Amino acid sequence: MYRQNSHLNNQLKIWLLALIGLVILIILVGGLTRLTDSGLSITTWELFVGFVPPLSNNKWIDYFELYKTIPEFSEQNYNMTLKEFKVIFWWEWGHRQLGRLIGLSVMIPLIFFSIKNGLWVLKKYGLIFLLVCFQGFIGWYMVSSGLIGRVDVSHYRLSLHLVTAFVILSVIFWKFLQLTKIQSQHVSININLVKFFLFLLFLQLIIGAFVSGMDGGKIYNTWPLMGSSYFPDDSKFIEFLNLKVFDNPSIVQFIHRNLAYLIVGIYLYILIFTLKDRNEILRKPIIIVGVSLSLQVVLGIFTILSGVKIFYASLHQINSILIILSTLYFLYISKYTKIN
Repeated sequence: MYRQNSHLNNQLKIWLLALIGLVILIILVGGLTRLTDSGLSITTWELFVGFVPPLSNNKWIDYFELYKTIPEFSEQNYNMTLKEFKVIFWWEWGHRQLGRLIGLSVMIPLIFFSIKNGLWVLKKYGLIFLLVCFQGFIGWYMVSSGLIGRVDVSHYRLSLHLVTAFVILSVIFWKFLQLTKIQSQHVSININLVKFFLFLLFLQLIIGAFVSGMDGGKIYNTWPLMGSSYFPDDSKFIEFLNLKVFDNPSIVQFIHRNLAYLIVGIYLYILIFTLKDRNEILRKPIIIVGVSLSLQVVLGIFTILSGVKIFYASLHQINSILIILSTLYFLYISKYTKIN
């Protein structure tokens, strides 16, 4: 019934597009917060009082004194000044404010649309709000892992936080696509292969977060070899049988590299199949996926060779958003294009 209401459809699409923009922005800011080592600058939860930043020098000193109690300061940033602390504080504060803004941007329109148009709106889009709430909890769960006994957050929790953000983005984008009209045309591509490709992309996000969380990209800064060999010479293959294999930054970087090669290989198979099938509706999106994937490989190489400079590392993460969204679009039109 709601599909027949073009005015409501347009309102929902504007809302979802705004959410897509906000989620992309928070992923970018979150990545820079990690790359600048700013994520532990606020050591308390502050669900509501955190809306207001420090407005006096005494308040700044209070935040700085709290930061001095955690290992990141005592073991790594013990020479940090209050001026330097303010830099990392603003990154984390801005990241949290975006999270609050997204929460409100989901909740308020959701309530409005549900009251005005019926509870089916809540049923259809309520998952987005639940995921955003879950993400807020995961964010603090991640931060809390770096407050005692270590100088960084757990790379496992960091990975969960990142992947949840991409899940939220994917759900919003998918629901936006459901409000659009897809051109009718015969589609014969193997949907399961496209789903597997998307699964590998999300798996690569997880491994990439592991690399970032352990600063694994700074260990081997050569390509295509890792140092003087293909497999890192400070590790052994037998370590793959160890449950703690993902705690080894060298092996995690090795997995990240080789998973990228696998992803490229599967993409080329899908590309060849699509071009042979001469399906015009699939050709443009699969080429967009390929361009973004090629750029991602190049940015990944530059990130490694540069010793993980923030510029390349940030672009590497930004481009991953384009890969996921373009692949989701390709999957959607492959799955929902009508057969003549």
